[in-house]
Amino acid sequence: MPEYPLLQHGRPNATFARRAGAAITVEHFLHEAAALGRALPRHRHIVNLCRDRYRFAVGLAAALQREQITLLPPSATPLLLAQLAADHGDLYCLTDEPPPDMSVPSFAYPDDLESSAGTADIPSIAADRPAVILFTSGSTGRPQPHPRSWGALVRSARAAGSRLAITEFGGGTLLGTVPHQHSYGLESLLMLALQHGLTLHAERLFYPADICAALALAPRPRLLVTTPIHLRVLLAEAGELPKVDLVLSATAPLSPQLAREAEARFAAPLYEIYGCSEAGQLATRRTVASEEWCCLDGIVLRANGAGTIAAGAPIDVATRLNDLIELRDRERFLLHGRTADLVNIAGKRTSIAHLNYHLNAIAGVHDGVFVMPEGQDGNGGVIRLIAFAVAPALDADAIMAALRQRVDPAFLPRPLYLVDALPRDALGKLPREAANRLAAQAERL
Repeated sequence: MPEYPLLQHGRPNATFARRAGAAITVEHFLHEAAALGRALPRHRHIVNLCRDRYRFAVGLAAALQREQITLLPPSATPLLLAQLAADHGDLYCLTDEPPPDMSVPSFAYPDDLESSAGTADIPSIAADRPAVILFTSGSTGRPQPHPRSWGALVRSARAAGSRLAITEFGGGTLLGTVPHQHSYGLESLLMLALQHGLTLHAERLFYPADICAALALAPRPRLLVTTPIHLRVLLAEAGELPKVDLVLSATAPLSPQLAREAEARFAAPLYEIYGCSEAGQLATRRTVASEEWCCLDGIVLRANGAGTIAAGAPIDVATRLNDLIELRDRERFLLHGRTADLVNIAGKRTSIAHLNYHLNAIAGVHDGVFVMPEGQDGNGGVIRLIAFAVAPALDADAIMAALRQRVDPAFLPRPLYLVDALPRDALGKLPREAANRLAAQAERL
């Protein structure tokens, strides 16, 4: 069985990460990962809850060398952690701040890890070693586990790097607004840095002012990994933006208008990444140039009676995708939303993603979402949809008038509610439970 090195940085004194502007070398990272590995408890499964992105990377590297499997749930609620402990057993959490109230053991990241002297060797890890178990976000129900081997993570990162011409950004800094515990953050931040010699920005960015300040301080080339909801807020609130060299977006469809504005403001190309927790990253597109997606090298798609199947070297097991996909050939396709989002009203069909796209494309709408209330059947028995919009300068009548120009009357929301904010998670997604609670609260008013 082949092996893959932990990282691809060429020199021990190369910069692996930056925290508060200070460089952390590859050699320091390797020594710290080895020291943490020696200190970790003897368990089979570890939940890496480190918020600091560098410490998360050290924790992942240490767990790999100890042959511990890293679980990456979408949140760290006591209920979810208890479910993980019941499902996987022999479990503990690695934390770098006071742990949440939970019933599973925790291990605090040591502040005084002893670091060995001398040159550190880059470890090689068997391709078939179980590396992580990723979980769906919960936007379509209870999070489901999906294991990934070290080999699959590496092959996926290398395929993405080849498509995005990452070699042009050698030594560049990766900055992100997304959590590294999610499959998108894991692959487009951590794995891209490890397998292409990039510098990892240790702090997770959130507020527009913090994003701009971090970008301005980071040496170029600069690569920003973000989401449509974060981009929308950043472009709306920030003035002049620091120049970057590449922008990546994922987790939700990005409108061509927002992509064009982002490319103009950042003076950089923007690429969307399509993927899922079940199979990892699968395809890319430059949104301003084409609505068509192109699979990463080594990945092919095929259709059968159950849907669309993704297979290839970067994927451990051929996977049926939970999306409505229109194949152009085995490697090119159009994306039409989630199969669970499909709605059928009065013999007409559309998807929630399609409706959300048009709601958010209305000038003055900062955020918006359509919701199918619980107890309705989206495949023929649905009675109505409701919608929520964040639009401080508009009233409901104005938004409804704009929607009538964009969507079939059968799919207009009944009613549309104006809200101050939507309860999105750190990725900008709206989990099903949160959407259901929002709908139930609105229906009681």
